[in-house]
Amino acid sequence: MTTGLKTPSSYYIELITTFPPRPITNEAELIATQNQVNHILDKGKLTQDDRDYLKVLGTLVYDYEDKNEPMPTLKGIELLTALLEESNLQPKDLVSICQSESIVLDILNRKRELTASQIKELTAFFHISPASFLE
Repeated sequence: MTTGLKTPSSYYIELITTFPPRPITNEAELIATQNQVNHILDKGKLTQDDRDYLKVLGTLVYDYEDKNEPMPTLKGIELLTALLEESNLQPKDLVSICQSESIVLDILNRKRELTASQIKELTAFFHISPASFLE
């Protein structure tokens, strides 16, 4: 009967022996783990062993940050600005929702408030909850 796990290569054993993956419990361990990730990434061409090891370290970093460094919650115009940037969109890309680019710019510059119908269309466009636009 096989377990489904392949025998690790000597290189992978070297990786986990040099910097054993352990749950991160403090900022110093986080920095050390991030430095190890960067050290491997700086090599350039990565082997499958490198990628597997990085996946383990990345999971440990994610788990620590998820518990100890929560992401700020963006709402309203701050969220809209972030969504535009993240999606590589410009104000002109929302003209179909806000009727004109100048209206979009007024909303982004807080000279105008979003209307209920604009919020409804933006939530459909970005696939998020309408509550996200309520400040």
